[in-house]
Amino acid sequence: HVQLVESGGGSVQAGGSLRLSCAASGYTYNRNCMAWFRQAPGKEREGVAVIEVGGSQTYYADSVKGRFTISQGNDKNTVYLQMNNLKPEDTAMYYCAAGDPVPGIVAIIFRADEYNYWGQGTQVTVS
Repeated sequence: HVQLVESGGGSVQAGGSLRLSCAASGYTYNRNCMAWFRQAPGKEREGVAVIEVGGSQTYYADSVKGRFTISQGNDKNTVYLQMNNLKPEDTAMYYCAAGDPVPGIVAIIFRADEYNYWGQGTQVTVS
């Protein structure tokens, strides 16, 4: 059983930074990808950043390119999301996810239904 636990959310002013962490336990070693999604009130859940667990290839939504960085710990069971130059439109609940989407196909790896395991979420508020 895979368990994902996020931490690091909070409230910051526009232009500030936050670093989210996701600690994974269970059989995560055979997951292709780990990802960060976010969901704002009244909006659909959207993919923000994805990392291929095996090869460390990363992918970003256009809205966060150049501002967010996804990375993983040496043990591959911790995933981070460094968020810089935060904007009010980044305000959302951020979720960590693990799954087996086909790597390298952007249209697939950002689909929420490609991920089997989800954390409980951590709130990010930018004012």
